[in-house]
Amino acid sequence: MSLSKTLFAAIAAVSFAGPIWAGSITVEDAYARASTMGAVSGAAFMEIHNAAEVEDRLVAVRSDVAQRVELHTHISDANGVMQMVEVEEGFAIPAGGVHALARGGDHVMFMGLNRPLVQGEMIELTLTFEQAGEVVVQVPVDLNRKPDHALMLQKSGQN
Repeated sequence: MSLSKTLFAAIAAVSFAGPIWAGSITVEDAYARASTMGAVSGAAFMEIHNAAEVEDRLVAVRSDVAQRVELHTHISDANGVMQMVEVEEGFAIPAGGVHALARGGDHVMFMGLNRPLVQGEMIELTLTFEQAGEVVVQVPVDLNRKPDHALMLQKSGQN
């Protein structure tokens, strides 16, 4: 990739990575990744802030980037092996609090990608909340995000 394309991708990612407000819900630090080149699956991560005085719940997500888009988490089985599972009831977003969708924890899962997730591109997600309704988020694809991002969020108490 040329220097100008790399610079444009970096500026675009920073420009669109800012907070997105919808009533009491704010989405920050959103990004998406494919697991590998030519992958058929990928994931999106973000921080969801709820400024309301009542709990809300992220109950669904959709996007045209994949055949199926689900809310997932990681759980440990009886042998200590981590597995990804769908969370059909969604994720609680506490009143006046934050819920982090981070690597190694809760996340948006793309299964059956309709196209590659390309560095610097934007994908659109529609998040559906019980109270706040639908929130449309433009999410930058960031294939260079450091793998320890989830650990930093967990250590800071945001997960």
